[in-house]
Amino acid sequence: MEKVGVAGNWLFVSLLQEKAIVTFERDLASGQILRRGRTVCPAEPAIMSASRSGDLLFVSLRSTGQLASYRIEGSTGALKLLSIVGGGEDPAYLQTDRSGRYLFTAYYAGNKVTVHRVLADGRLSATPLQTVPTAARAHGIAVDTKNLGVFVSHTGANRIYQFQFDPKHGRLTAAEPPYLTTPDSHHPRHLMLHPSDRWAYTSDEAGDSISIYDVDSTTSALKLKQTVSSIPGDFDGVKNSTARCEITPDGRYIYVANRGHDSIAGFAIDQNTGMVRSLGQFATEPTPRSFSISADGRYLYAAGQASGRLVVYRIGETGHLTNVGRFESGPVSWSALCVDTTD
Repeated sequence: MEKVGVAGNWLFVSLLQEKAIVTFERDLASGQILRRGRTVCPAEPAIMSASRSGDLLFVSLRSTGQLASYRIEGSTGALKLLSIVGGGEDPAYLQTDRSGRYLFTAYYAGNKVTVHRVLADGRLSATPLQTVPTAARAHGIAVDTKNLGVFVSHTGANRIYQFQFDPKHGRLTAAEPPYLTTPDSHHPRHLMLHPSDRWAYTSDEAGDSISIYDVDSTTSALKLKQTVSSIPGDFDGVKNSTARCEITPDGRYIYVANRGHDSIAGFAIDQNTGMVRSLGQFATEPTPRSFSISADGRYLYAAGQASGRLVVYRIGETGHLTNVGRFESGPVSWSALCVDTTD
């Protein structure tokens, strides 16, 4: 296994049915993975997120409405449970702020956003520092590079909430306007910000599409500028819904998971306008709810929720995906996450 400047290169996969998280080691040269361990969880693990330093793993326990934090052992990828705290009904997405001192969580059934403090030892504060009621089916979170703007997408309300963030006190305040209403057919699920902070992108769960928004450099308000289908024109969109979307670290390509068409849709991003051009669709295992791109931007790992298998793709110079292997992960593979740990 090739390692460059890190203690370990890991892929974590949450198994909803088995109440466990599987640890795979990633090979930097080939993208191949080896199963290294399995951690039993106190409840069904769903979405996961890592600290930007790579030493902590945060896990949504959706059935119990709890959030968990784990210490990642750098050289083995082993997980040590640090804390389990209450959050709210059906935590669907979580992400730290840029400083790593706070954890934002969006609640699909609780229709709200919370801010927990991440303590120095990796534990989460027992109660949220802040709870912000929003709207139906909060599902995605993005934080700008300045750590001052936070966006939360909602599939049920067809809204993207826009917040200003105070990193000193860990407080969200509504921006002006407080939210953007998206087209009725979209249902924005996940969203990503371009590394330049100039554009935001959403996977439109009901729209079978990706949408691109300009981000106002002064107010951070979003403005819709383009929507592009994520499925072929001859496929029945009623049979599909999008899930995860993710941008390569260099900001050149973005990918969207199609559940139903069972593919990853790829798009090239124009670095002057932020608009996208379709690269086509790349076949996955059934029901690709989640995928993760390695920090070096060379590989994409997609989990098949319905099959319990992973597909590893090499990301080419043109953004096209090449299948380089399939691996058993386990039943109901819900979330996949690449994490690089340091010494």
